[in-house]
Formats: sequence, structure tokens, C-alpha cells
Amino acid sequence: MTVELIDGTEMAESDELSLDEMFDGLERAFPEGFKVEIVEGAAYVTPQRYTHWEIIRRTCRQLENHYGEDVKILSDVRVDFPGDLNGLCPDLAKLADAAEPDDGGRFAPRDIELIVEVISRKTAQNDYGPKKALYAQAGVPLYIIVDPYSAKCHAFSGPEGNAYENEITVKFGDPLDLTPLGLDLTLSTEKFPHDLTLKR
Repeated sequence: MTVELIDGTEMAESDELSLDEMFDGLERAFPEGFKVEIVEGAAYVTPQRYTHWEIIRRTCRQLENHYGEDVKILSDVRVDFPGDLNGLCPDLAKLADAAEPDDGGRFAPRDIELIVEVISRKTAQNDYGPKKALYAQAGVPLYIIVDPYSAKCHAFSGPEGNAYENEITVKFGDPLDLTPLGLDLTLSTEKFPHDLTLKR
């Protein structure tokens, strides 16, 4: 495995290691507070930032208010997606009520009903590109991208192949009504931080 620092983001690539071996090595190399993901065989390690966490916290609270305290929600928990070396850790993933982890303690993509990703500047291309395609391929019904740099939210539904059929985009401050996408839920974006001068 080779690792190099590129614009503040740690990346590693390997054609020889398994997904588990790559995660084991990266998790030993980096302390808590860093998010580790492997997308199409490339590993991305990014630090958790205040803006990122604040949006995740506010979104998670709204999901709990809607579904109840016992809702199953993952945050930065590894889920292995189809394809070659795709161990993704969505910022938020709402699971089906009946979802149960496998013998290894992991949930399957089929258990996921909703994913929310909050953009980090250095890895935004993954959320808009390969991760979006992987979520669609896995049949994740609803995918939301929250982008504090453009101060917009994008919600996608209707996975078909490696794309989504439907999209709604709103500016921060406007409600994100997910009803047209098949979910009777409106997320408030009014208090999402969106100071575009913040560096991540």
C-alpha cells in the first residue's frame, strides 16, 4: 500500500490488499477524528470539521424527530458496496427497522433506506461521482448531498443502473421537501452553516 499527502487528504492505493487489510492498516495509522473510506480501491482519510459535524448533527436530530429515538442510523460506519474495493462510510445512513448486522458486525447496502453525505472540499468529487453511482447501483432509494460550499442540498431518488432518475435542489435556508421523492419528510436547512470562507 502506498500513501501520500495530496492537498491535505491522505490517499492510498493498492492492487494487492483486500478491503479488510486496507482498512486495518489505515485505521492503525490514523487517530480517531479522521474519516477513512475506500472508493474504487483508493483510500481517502479526511479530518472531521466543525461545519461538517454541525450539519450532520442537525440532520440526524431531524431524522430522530421524524422516525423516533429508536431509529437505526449509522454515522461514519463502514458499509461494503458492490464492485472492486468499495468500503464506504456515509455521514448518515438510515437503516430499515428490520436491518441486522451480519456475523462481522456490518450492515448490507440493501438495509439502507436513506444516505446523507456532507461535502468535504477535497473529496467532493467522490460524493457527486463514484459514490453517487455506487449508491444508485446498490438500490439506495434516497441520496442527499449537503454542500456547504455551494450552500445547496441535492436530493436524488429513483435509482436506475448507476444513476438516479429524480433530483430536487434547494438553497440553504429553504426547506428540503422530500415528498416528491417518495418520503413524507421535510428537512429544515435554515441553520446549516454555510460560511463559504471556511476552509476544510
